Amino acid sequence: MREILGRRRKLLFRRGGRSAQLGAALHYATEWQWPVLPGVGLRSAGRQPAGARLGLGERVTRRCSCPDPDCVVPGAHPFDPGLLAATTDARMVRWWWTNRPDAPVVLATGDRAPCAVSLPAVAGARALAALDHFGVRLGPVVATPTRWSLLVSPYGLPELGELLHSQDWVPSSLRFHGEGGYVVLPPSQIGSGRVRWERPPAVTPAAPWLPKVATIVDALVTASTSTPDGGSRLAY
Repeated sequence: MREILGRRRKLLFRRGGRSAQLGAALHYATEWQWPVLPGVGLRSAGRQPAGARLGLGERVTRRCSCPDPDCVVPGAHPFDPGLLAATTDARMVRWWWTNRPDAPVVLATGDRAPCAVSLPAVAGARALAALDHFGVRLGPVVATPTRWSLLVSPYGLPELGELLHSQDWVPSSLRFHGEGGYVVLPPSQIGSGRVRWERPPAVTPAAPWLPKVATIVDALVTASTSTPDGGSRLAY
C-alpha cells in the first residue's frame, strides 16, 4: 500500500514534465492553500576527503547558498525571497521554480497555515510510537535524516505559552514553528539530506486534517527528555 501511495504522489508532483519541487509547491499552494516560497538551496563546495560519505556515490560537500559560511541549516531556510514573500499564487510559484527547479519548498507556518513542532529524529520516532500506542490521531509528519516535524493546526503564542508553562521542563531540542516560522516540505533536498514524508498526507484536493498542538505536546516533551543528552542537544 505504501508503495502504491508513493507512486501516486510521484505522478501527482511530476505531471506535465514539471520538476518534483514545482509540482509539489503548486499542489501545496493552490490545492491546500499553504503559503510557500523557495528555500535558499545548496551549492557545491569542493571535494571531500577520500572515504567521506554523504550518500550513495556522493563525494561533494554541500553547503548553503546563503552568505553565511557557518550556516547551521544549510539549504533549509528562506533568504531571497524572504519569508514574507510566501504565497499561494500559482503564477508566482511557477516563476520561482521555473527559474530554480531544485529549490527546496518552504512552508511559512502560522496564521491560517499549518504550524509544526519539530524534534530530533530519534525522539520523533519514540514520540510517534507512543502516540500510536495511545490511539492519538496524527496529521502529516515531515522527516529529514536529523529531525522530524509534526504538522499541527494553527496555534497562537498564548495557547503555546500555557501548554509549555504546565511542563516541568522543555528540552531546547524541541522547536515550535508558529507564526513567523517555517518548515521545509518534501521533496526538497537540504544539507542534512532528503526531506520526505514519514506520515504522508492523503492525496486529495482537500488540505490534510491536522491535530491540535495540545494533543501531542506531552508525548513530544517526554520523548525528547528520554533521548541521550536529555534531549537538550539541538540537532538540525
